[in-house]
Amino acid sequence: MDGERLFCGTALAERIERAEARFVAACSDAARLRLGDGRGFTRPLAGGVATFAEAGSPFNKVAGLGFAGLPDPAQLGEVEAAFAELEAPVQVELSQLADPSVGAFLTARGYRLESYENVLGRRVAGGSVPGDVRACREDELETWLSVVAGASLVADGQGLPSTEHFPRELLVNALRDMDGVRRYLAERDGEFAGGASFRVTGGIAQFTGAATVPAHRRRGVQTALLRARLAAAAAAGCDIAVVTTQPGSKSQQNVQRQGFDLLYARAILVKGTSATSSSGAESRQAS
Repeated sequence: MDGERLFCGTALAERIERAEARFVAACSDAARLRLGDGRGFTRPLAGGVATFAEAGSPFNKVAGLGFAGLPDPAQLGEVEAAFAELEAPVQVELSQLADPSVGAFLTARGYRLESYENVLGRRVAGGSVPGDVRACREDELETWLSVVAGASLVADGQGLPSTEHFPRELLVNALRDMDGVRRYLAERDGEFAGGASFRVTGGIAQFTGAATVPAHRRRGVQTALLRARLAAAAAAGCDIAVVTTQPGSKSQQNVQRQGFDLLYARAILVKGTSATSSSGAESRQAS
């Protein structure tokens, strides 16, 4: 970082939101492939995407709106009907830097503000992987999924409480369906202390979640996982890294200590029954 702060204008926000939409679509596609029941969908919508992976999934959402004009009312109506047919709410994650008319358009259609999440970013520079962090081997995947999902269920307790609550099985499914991610694990005293992942999309390193086993919290595990992913992102040729956190959370505090700047917030707008979805924010997979 070398003291250089990352400023986020609408162009960078659009780039990040496009990457998010691509990630959500890839994960939803992976879920449908795993299930093979043909119930889900991925639909383009006004420069963004609407996806349904499986009942209760973190990947049931609309992402990337606000940078390509208002959604066509008829097209949005079809998306809303598709969610309703699957007895799911429509959740839109709308960037603070998106066209303000999109928020007004959605609230006029009955969407309500439910919560916020923060998007932070920093420029990627060189670095080294800490000695207590390494890439997850293929034969360790099931253990990684189980430990990270279990740690995610134990909230850290700092900052605004999350409105999201997922069963363990759904968390494991979501972690498995994160298409194209690189997974890492941290060890302390010979034990699996935490895990994290990231994905490269168009030069952006998307930090797609991290969790620390409760017994190993406040021991620098998340910091080590952050540094490992930053080093790997630099090696992969990324120019920026981004992460999503719960506002005021320990995860937000940790990433800001590692040079991440608060870029913008996303408003979570919901139509229908209260939603429980997210793209795998760092704060939701507890530090």
